[in-house]
Amino acid sequence: MTKTKTLPDDGGAELLTVKEIAAMDRCSEKTVRRAIDAGLLQAIRIGPGGRLLRVSRAAHQAYRLGLRP
Repeated sequence: MTKTKTLPDDGGAELLTVKEIAAMDRCSEKTVRRAIDAGLLQAIRIGPGGRLLRVSRAAHQAYRLGLRP
């Protein structure tokens, strides 16, 4: 039996990868990860062991506007 984490119902928001965020912001993936680590960009961990990072479009928009999560 596998354990599954459920995400809060956010209206079916699309989740973006670190690579997609970096491409949209024209910066490196390392810069995106630094923003996540600093708490400037809200991200969730998914997948086995929580290894994958995903960012909602709303969280990315808030980051771009300079709003704190």
